[in-house]
Amino acid sequence: MAEIVSILALAHAPGATGWLDKAPKHEQDGIINGYAEMRKRLAAAKPDVIVGIANDHLLNFHPGNVPDWCVGIADRWEGPAEWFRDWVNVPHYEVGGDRDLGRTIVRESGKRGINLAFSDSLLFDDNWSVPLHFLTPEHNLPLVPIHMNCVLPPMPTTQRCYEFGKVLAEVIRAWPEKKRVAIMATGGLSHDPGGPKYFGVDEPFDRGFLALLGEGNPEKVLREVTPEKMIAAGDGGTIELLAWFVAMGAAGNRKADTAFYVPSVPLRCGMGGVTWM
Repeated sequence: MAEIVSILALAHAPGATGWLDKAPKHEQDGIINGYAEMRKRLAAAKPDVIVGIANDHLLNFHPGNVPDWCVGIADRWEGPAEWFRDWVNVPHYEVGGDRDLGRTIVRESGKRGINLAFSDSLLFDDNWSVPLHFLTPEHNLPLVPIHMNCVLPPMPTTQRCYEFGKVLAEVIRAWPEKKRVAIMATGGLSHDPGGPKYFGVDEPFDRGFLALLGEGNPEKVLREVTPEKMIAAGDGGTIELLAWFVAMGAAGNRKADTAFYVPSVPLRCGMGGVTWM
């Protein structure tokens, strides 16, 4: 049986690779050191494969037909998508996939009441390019990407995301392969791309959210961190934290440990990351 050896969540804002030099030195240091700490924690768990959950920025799906979640089932991926290369400032890369694990997640989640779309031709933007650049710069860990809808209504509720996380962890642990699996959610924290709060970060919201995750009480997080509060902290961006709710569901009652948090206005995002295990 497979073993889940790490569960983590972190920001994937393109400014971290695209225009980090625009931030003051102390912010640059905090972000670089923070991602380095996340990399250290992930490496210490010695995973064989990463199952990732991140929002799709309308890159892969028609606006009239966006699935809640779409599991990548290819044996190999590449990125960034051409349109995003200059923006994220990440060189072209290739990373392995795991078709069997991806197909298992789709099949077995369906048996447990979570129906998932699947694809072998997903395009990547900052959602994977930024975290992989920092956490696995050699791109030597296979990735099963799960793209989710955090953009267009109807979006999955926080409760549904949490439930999917629980199912995802159950399915992975039941996978008969003797593999060590990391679950990685990416997105958030507070940001408002192109909106009235584009040049701001909601630091109180971010710190409050991270503190709640640190309590190890998922039901309290579900009660207090509503979609309305996420949207108020930054419409169109902060709601990416729905991916973190999936990771929280996989982690259960474990307390999240914040590895770093930098409220960076020049990067247009609250930058941070946590690990549950």
